[in-house]
Amino acid sequence: MIIGVPKEIKPSENRVALTPAGALELTKRGHKVYVQTTAGEGSGFSDEMYISAGAEILPNIAAVYQIAEMIIKVKEPIEPEYKLIKKDQLLFTYFHFASYEPLTKAMIDSGAVCLAYETVEYPDRSLPLLIPMSEVAGRMATQEGAKYLEKPQKGKGILLGGVPGAAPAKVLVIGGGIVGTQAAKMAAGMGASVTILDISLPRLRQLADIMPPNVTTRYSDEYTIRELIKTHDLIIGAVLIPGAKAPNLITRDMLKTMQPGTVLVDVAVDQGGCFETTKPTTHDDPIYIIDEVVHYCVANMPGAVPYTSTVALTNATLPYAIKLADQGWQEACMNDASLLPGLNVVDGKVVYEAVAEAFDLPYTPVSQVLG
Repeated sequence: MIIGVPKEIKPSENRVALTPAGALELTKRGHKVYVQTTAGEGSGFSDEMYISAGAEILPNIAAVYQIAEMIIKVKEPIEPEYKLIKKDQLLFTYFHFASYEPLTKAMIDSGAVCLAYETVEYPDRSLPLLIPMSEVAGRMATQEGAKYLEKPQKGKGILLGGVPGAAPAKVLVIGGGIVGTQAAKMAAGMGASVTILDISLPRLRQLADIMPPNVTTRYSDEYTIRELIKTHDLIIGAVLIPGAKAPNLITRDMLKTMQPGTVLVDVAVDQGGCFETTKPTTHDDPIYIIDEVVHYCVANMPGAVPYTSTVALTNATLPYAIKLADQGWQEACMNDASLLPGLNVVDGKVVYEAVAEAFDLPYTPVSQVLG
């Protein structure tokens, strides 16, 4: 198969979809890998490293899209890329369709096969291609939240871990999945007083067993959230409904009950955000303030640590990329039950139900697009 790796053009996105090591694994199996020049530089990988791994370098993004049968990316295509995508071309990347209707409609119009990292799913409902970036984003949520609690950043001026004689910050983590667990572990390790919320009692029991003593578990409901946000300094939104828009668990009216300088970090921003006041921001302009509450809503948080993120992502995606290249997307999806839910849009049809529901679009069962 002919595989293309374009340079990411979303603002402040320094990751690349494939490391040179990943390129070598594909080329030694007889596949052709074309990488756009300088695509890997932001992650520390030079064109020469890809060439030594058997890949070929192309001068621009249009050339990559033109030649490739499968495009491997990190982030969803943005508007300048829409016209480059060809009918029946396989796109393997993060899409987060349910949060952005223009992207969904553009991919429907393209006739491409859109296989989304974030909905590849094991039988136990875990998301193997979302986990590595969720681990990075969860840890970064605490790191960035601690930074924006500083007074020069418009926060309360409180040190996350406190010092002897001065209490640590209170951190509220909404959601006990991968992101929430990593955020809570980081906050606890820094000495904060942490509360983690979830609607699953089995998950809360598990978290209670594995977390250190400065982490408290609570059942998540509106009443509890309304009470806790009044006293917590850093609030991290870590709620995910696979393939669907995130629920708004903190509404605009709740901001007025928070203390001035409280920091909100919404890791669910790619899925529409779990705070009503969430709007996507960038690493260049990461925060905004509403009702004296600091909002950090960067839509590609792992892009700030591109080397770590690129290595972690390739480790997870490469086995699937090899299957897709070796077998073709139809056979690979039929042979691997975890890959099948990754199909979201195929030949103009929405085959992932949550995406169809998000925009009231016709839904086609995925079985109808498989030969």
